[in-house]
Amino acid sequence: MKSPFTGGNAILKTEKAELEFRKEKFQYISSYYLCEDTKERFTTTEIDTANLSQVYNQYRVKYGIPFPDEIKKIRRMYDLSASKMSKILGFGDNQYRLYENGDIPSEANGKILNLIKNPEVFRTFVENAKNQFEVKDYEKLLTALHKVSMNDHKIEEKMIFSTSSRGLCNGYATQSYDKLRSTILFLLDKCGRVFNTKMNKLLFYTDFLSYKTYGKGITGLSYMAIQYGPVPLRWDRVYSLIDGVESELVEFNSGACGTELYITEQPDLEELTPQEIGILNIIVDKFKDMSSAQISAMSHKEYHDCDNLISYNEAFKLNTI
Repeated sequence: MKSPFTGGNAILKTEKAELEFRKEKFQYISSYYLCEDTKERFTTTEIDTANLSQVYNQYRVKYGIPFPDEIKKIRRMYDLSASKMSKILGFGDNQYRLYENGDIPSEANGKILNLIKNPEVFRTFVENAKNQFEVKDYEKLLTALHKVSMNDHKIEEKMIFSTSSRGLCNGYATQSYDKLRSTILFLLDKCGRVFNTKMNKLLFYTDFLSYKTYGKGITGLSYMAIQYGPVPLRWDRVYSLIDGVESELVEFNSGACGTELYITEQPDLEELTPQEIGILNIIVDKFKDMSSAQISAMSHKEYHDCDNLISYNEAFKLNTI
């Protein structure tokens, strides 16, 4: 990075910091650039967003306020526009869309948004707003409510994510089977067949680079460090539960064996944001041609032999990427 003050070099630094939001103080890891010539600090819009995200994430979790991706998912589940959702819930005309775009709801509105994830609860709101709709629109909404299914992969999500709720141990990422599936399929589509050892590291660097850059992970997975570096919690279960991912046992000349992963379906890119696809492309460019042994050796230098889950705050200490 070039310094805006002198045009010389600037170094990316981090430090522990505190920020007040809605009359509460939150600890976070602050990133900034330091001009080597003037010793002046400066940030970029991207860094400011990542810094603030850490604080907002903590606030949402503390008060049970859904994240923007969850809020959007609720609306899509009921096949409604943002303006109609606002009308049904009694919010301001454009409030629901603002929540989807990142505005943080009040604690009261956050509780409402959590409640309407349940179709029967949402039905009560719909019935109370009946007189605000044309008869045909109201009947269409009731039909959608009858068909809706909160989650087609509820069992798989429970088996993969049930050890921890959304928080620092999984990068405050949405715990979504569909998002995780699309991420894994994307990496395998771009990298070709890879051994599960390498996939473990690809996912680790994907999530931690995303958190370092934007203040939020992608897959919703938690990681622990073993002898050969970081691995997702329940990694073996993850790959066996993802539709479109197949495995094959490969025997080497030495007599040792390894499990190679490959795909039979393409990723659903609509499950990934442009920012997430950007992160994934960085990971692919960096590690695509590396062997399992090479990427394992790199990740081992980052973290190894840790009894606890790896905090996503460690993302700011990454040396490899």
